[in-house]
Amino acid sequence: MLSEFLTSRGVSGAPLTILTLAAMLFFGFLATRLTKLLRLPNVTAYILTGILFGPYVLGLASESFMKATDFLPDVALAFIAFGVGEYFRLEALKKGGLKVIAITLTESLTASLLVFGLTAGILRLPLPFSVVLSALAAATAPASTMMTIRQTHARGELVDTLLKVVALDDVVGLLTYSAAIAIALSSLRGGNGQAAAVLIPILKNLGAMALGGAFGWILKLFLTRKHSTDNRLIISVGLLFFFCAVCSLLDVSPLLGCMVMGAVYINLSEDESLFRQLNYFNPPILLLFFVRSGMGFRLDSLSGSSASSGGVPLIAVGVGYFLVRILGKYLGAWVGCLAAGKPKPVRRFLGLALIPQAGVAIGLAAMCARILGPGIGNDLETVILSSSVLYEIIGPASAKLALSLSGSIPKTLEDLTEVPAVKEAGVPLSRVEQLVLRIREIRKAQEAEASVPSRDEAAFTEAAYEEYEAAGRSHFRRFLNR
Repeated sequence: MLSEFLTSRGVSGAPLTILTLAAMLFFGFLATRLTKLLRLPNVTAYILTGILFGPYVLGLASESFMKATDFLPDVALAFIAFGVGEYFRLEALKKGGLKVIAITLTESLTASLLVFGLTAGILRLPLPFSVVLSALAAATAPASTMMTIRQTHARGELVDTLLKVVALDDVVGLLTYSAAIAIALSSLRGGNGQAAAVLIPILKNLGAMALGGAFGWILKLFLTRKHSTDNRLIISVGLLFFFCAVCSLLDVSPLLGCMVMGAVYINLSEDESLFRQLNYFNPPILLLFFVRSGMGFRLDSLSGSSASSGGVPLIAVGVGYFLVRILGKYLGAWVGCLAAGKPKPVRRFLGLALIPQAGVAIGLAAMCARILGPGIGNDLETVILSSSVLYEIIGPASAKLALSLSGSIPKTLEDLTEVPAVKEAGVPLSRVEQLVLRIREIRKAQEAEASVPSRDEAAFTEAAYEEYEAAGRSHFRRFLNR
């Protein structure tokens, strides 16, 4: 193994840890160049890089390194959950929010219930394993779906419903996980003091949510327009780290608290730029987190069985989970859309776009590995990691299929633009004149799209101008002091 070879050559401790981090960043980036050619998301590249660095190939991940980076799942999930909080704007939730919440609850909980029926009812797996795995089935990974929408320029009611559902989907996953982990811990402790064992974790999570709301209010007080972009980033990251430390001391997940923290901040400040600036900070953290998760992937566990899986091979559990979750997402989305009165194309194809699963589920599985111990925790992480790779491979294709079959992807010029059928004087336009007008409208739209930067680019440009102005004021002061 590479780690043993480097240790034998005197490379250990801090140099080995830093070298491993550098290799993770570098090779994780190189892997994205390959997956980009295959039109796969970056998460797939990071997980495969971690498997490559794991104990079965290069063996770069030593036990000391895994212990030294044990904090990464909490930190990475804190950033993810804080970003999810941005979507909890009261104004947006008031506009058709009840229908979207109903669809989200239906598709998420249906997937969880079907997975629980498979694991606990058919495979007869132990309750802790079954209840946590079924809770993890609720979460989705919207990144690949968002990418497909941008690439195909899809629009319509399916796209509008999909964007709202994926924004709330992970929230349901976080809530079900919090309840499931409490039940699992109670079951593992033999049911002694069962009511207290279930209520105490729930009360801790409620306390973490209240504390997260307080931190969001504090963040709003600290961040003012007088602060530079650098200082805003320092304050926000510092508060997120401090909140993670407090949650770790209380032995509670920071997910729900960070989500509330982001929701309180966005509703008090209406400041979107902070979330964009954090997006520039967290990619290296998320890369290291996903690569580290891949390092913990054990290939031998898939072919074997353990007490936590009730003697059933994990590969059978993984395949069953993979298929049943897809069925649950599709059926739940169909029933939810039917109850909400959505049109037939939305009912039929929304579930296909909700298949991908990666970020939040992988983070929760990594947290399970630490909370529930090396047996059941590692088995859950193995199932989630292996299925996430498959989900991220078929996810973009299924999302594109859903958008295409629903008619959300423009196929003709008439789908792309709308032009009047008559002139101002009431004279009908000929087909050639309508075609010319459509071409002009398309060119205007392309020029406008090219000239308007994305929200991330706008945040970066804003930060650059602030730094430029600060530098200019500094030079001016030095000129006056001469």
